[in-house]
Amino acid sequence: MPDLPPRMRAARLSRFGEGGLAVEPADIPQAVDDEVLVRVRAASINPVDIKTAQGQFPPGTADDLPLTLGRDVAGTIEAVGTRAHNMLSHGDRVFAHIGFDRGAQAEFVVIKAVELVALPAGVSFATGAGAGLAAMTAWQALFDQGGLQPGETVLIHGGAGGVGHLAVQFAHAKGARVIATAGPDDLDFVRGLGADEAIDHKRERFEDRVRGVDLVLDLIGGETGRRSLAVIRDGGRLVSTLEPPETAERGIGVAPHWMATPNAAQLGEIADLLAAGTVAVTVSETFPLDEVVAAYARQDGGGVRGKIVLTV
Repeated sequence: MPDLPPRMRAARLSRFGEGGLAVEPADIPQAVDDEVLVRVRAASINPVDIKTAQGQFPPGTADDLPLTLGRDVAGTIEAVGTRAHNMLSHGDRVFAHIGFDRGAQAEFVVIKAVELVALPAGVSFATGAGAGLAAMTAWQALFDQGGLQPGETVLIHGGAGGVGHLAVQFAHAKGARVIATAGPDDLDFVRGLGADEAIDHKRERFEDRVRGVDLVLDLIGGETGRRSLAVIRDGGRLVSTLEPPETAERGIGVAPHWMATPNAAQLGEIADLLAAGTVAVTVSETFPLDEVVAAYARQDGGGVRGKIVLTV
């Protein structure tokens, strides 16, 4: 391993709830076998981080603490394990969506070589970090869980959010007709991403505008998912990132509760779309790592267009 400081700064959760998150010294992890040590340049914040910090996802216990949150990372390779050295080199720019067992909101993180891909030239670290979990969730929801095909119509609830704004672009790039719900200030934004139709969820009921869609991607949950069943064609599908409706009729397929998993092959396809300019990650705000508490408060406040990213 190259010369490194004895310890690093990391956003550590020492207890659940208010006041439990702070930037503290932590040991720098070591890469072994097929692992890679990455010097973090950017890491993003996702709603799941907020829920985890509050002890809601998964239901947290004191045995889980302390821990470092964050599942998206972009940075440079600092060191490689013995079984990863043939694939990667010191200084390579990479990005990844990592598992729950590690946290990216720190100066260094260990990543499995099979989880990361090269960050394309011209794509910023903030963009790479803003992809990760949000891009994997959107991709797997649309294509793995939802089976979206070219020419089909998809309704995406929450089209301006972190997952939603990427889902709109992926569906558009796939050749689907895209309808998205968003707030009044975000309607032009989602149209610019490729939505063929944008619905103001505060002023209109989407049921009055939409009928016979092939797929609904529900990023809101609750009553929105239940109401969505009425706009899906017979034999259509519904995928939710939250709690899907328990029952459906008319042959509508409702995907069971699921979570996105790291997949470097899919992330590589997304990297190609980023490199080509076909897809862009909207980074609404950036915060330095030392301001992580303020960044979490901003994410928890809602109304975020795209992603909030920590710079390291």
